[in-house]
Amino acid sequence: MTDAPITETAAATSHDKILIVDFGSQVTQLIARRVREEGVYSEIVPFQSAAEAFRAMNPKGVILSGGPASVTEGASPRAPQEIFEAGVPVLGICYGEHLMADQLGGAVEGGHHREFGRAEVEVVKPSPLFEGVWEVGQRYPVWMSHGDRVTRLPEGFEIVGVSDNAPFAAVANEERGFYAVQFHPEVAHTPHGGRLLRNFVRRIAGCTGDWTMAAFRQEAIARIREQVGSERVICGLSGGVDSAVAAVLIHEAIGDQLTCVFVDHGLMRAGEAQEVVSLFRFAYNIPLVHVEAQDTFLGALDGVTDPETKRKTIGKLFIDVFEAEAKKVGGAAFLAQGTLYPDVIESVSFTGGPSVTIKSHHNVGGLPERMNMKLVEPLRELFKDEVRALGRELGLPESFVGRHPFPGPGLAIRCPGEITPEKLDILRKADTIYLEEIRRAGLYDDIWQAFAVLLPVRTVGVMGDYRTYEYVCALRAVTSVDGMTADFYPFDMAFIGKVATRIINEVRGVNRVVYDVTSKPPGTIEWE
Repeated sequence: MTDAPITETAAATSHDKILIVDFGSQVTQLIARRVREEGVYSEIVPFQSAAEAFRAMNPKGVILSGGPASVTEGASPRAPQEIFEAGVPVLGICYGEHLMADQLGGAVEGGHHREFGRAEVEVVKPSPLFEGVWEVGQRYPVWMSHGDRVTRLPEGFEIVGVSDNAPFAAVANEERGFYAVQFHPEVAHTPHGGRLLRNFVRRIAGCTGDWTMAAFRQEAIARIREQVGSERVICGLSGGVDSAVAAVLIHEAIGDQLTCVFVDHGLMRAGEAQEVVSLFRFAYNIPLVHVEAQDTFLGALDGVTDPETKRKTIGKLFIDVFEAEAKKVGGAAFLAQGTLYPDVIESVSFTGGPSVTIKSHHNVGGLPERMNMKLVEPLRELFKDEVRALGRELGLPESFVGRHPFPGPGLAIRCPGEITPEKLDILRKADTIYLEEIRRAGLYDDIWQAFAVLLPVRTVGVMGDYRTYEYVCALRAVTSVDGMTADFYPFDMAFIGKVATRIINEVRGVNRVVYDVTSKPPGTIEWE
C-alpha cells in the first residue's frame, strides 16, 4: 500500500458519485457502505486531500464524517471551503455538523454537553431528509456520540429535529441543500439511519443508483484489458473469497494470460485445498500451479509459539515460495492481488501518521517491488459484501462465495502455542463437526465467522471408567457487518451441548469444550 491520497477510480467515471470526507471517525466506512447499498458509488478521502478529490470526482453530493476532534480547538480539521461554495448538497454527521456550523458562521460549544449511546430525536419540522421515514411530532431512536454541540446556527439554517441534550440534533438549509445531524445515521443503532442516508443521496443529491455489480464487472474487465494488454499475469490464490473472485474476474478479461499459484501451506481446513484445485483447474479451466509446501511451512513453525512470529514466519515463507514458483512460470509482468477497499482506506490515515498495529496481516505485500512487477488489483474499490456479490455475478458457487472469512495464516492462529501435525489434525476434525452442526441448524448465513480453537491446555476428564488428560477446544462464533466490530452469536445452550458432545465423542484428543463470549472490542475475532 502507498500513502497517496485516494482519488477517483476509472470504474466510477460514468456513475453518480458521493464524496465522503473523513475526519477520523471509527465508523466512516459504514457511511460508504450505506451509500453503496443504494447503488451509488462513494469514496472516502482524508480531509487533507478532500479539495483535490472533490475537483477530481465532481460528486453530486458530499458527506462530512464524524471525528474525535473538537472544532473549538485551534488546530482542528477543516473542510475545503470550495465544497460549500460549489452548489452541491452537503450532509454533516456529528463532527461534520459542528464543522458546518463553525465554518458557515454559527457557533459550537464544547466540554459539557456529552451525549453517548442511545437517544431519541423529536422531529419538529418536515424535511426532505426525513421524507417517507420520520413524521413531525414523533420521536425516533438514534445513536449519539459527542461532547460538543451547536449553540447558534449559521444564517439560512433551521432546526428540524431536537434531542434532550442536543437542541440542534438535525438542522437544514434547504435552499443551499445543506443538512446536518448530531447523531450517527450510518450505524445499526440508528434503526432508520439507512433510509435517511438514502433520502440524502437519492432525493436530495439526485443520484440515480446505477452502480451495480453487473456494471462493475463489465467496466473492470475493460480496465484490466487496457492495463495488461498482451502481458502475462500471476495471481496468488489463498483459498479465500477475495483472491478467488479476483482470479475469475481477471481470467474472464484476459483468459490464459493468467496463471494462478496456490501455495498449500498445510494450514487450511479439511478438504479446502482439494476444493480450490478442483474449482480453478477443472470447473474454470484456469491455469493453476499447486505448490504442496506443507512440510516446508510446518518445519519453519516447529517450536514457534509467539503469535506475531507465527504470522511473520508464514508471510515471509509464503513470499519465498510464491516467488520461486513465479520464476518457474516466467514472463509475467503483473502480479494480481485481492486488495479490498478497507485495505486502501486503512493505508491512508486521516491524521497522516501511522496507525497502531494490532496484528500483522498476511498477504503478498512486498512482492511487487521484490519481483519488479506491476500490480493488478481489480477489487480495490469494493467492500467484502460487494466482493461476494461480484462473485455471484461471475457464477462462483454459493458454497464458495458465501463461506466465512478465513485468515491467511490459517489454522496456525487457531492453535495457540506450538503447532504440530497432531494438533492440526485434532483441530480440523473439531472444526468440521462445529461447522457441520451450524449448517445443519440453518445458522451458517446468520453468522459472520465461526471456528474452533485448540487451546494449549490439557484438563482432566473421565471417559467411561478411565481418567483422561486431553486438550480443551474453544468454539467461537460472531455476528458482524464488516469485521470491524463483532458480538458473539447467542446460540441456544442445547446447540452448544450437542456440538460439545459430538466433538468429545468423535475427536480423539479433546475432553472439554468451551464457548467464547467475548465481543470485539475488547477482543479480536481470531484468538491470535
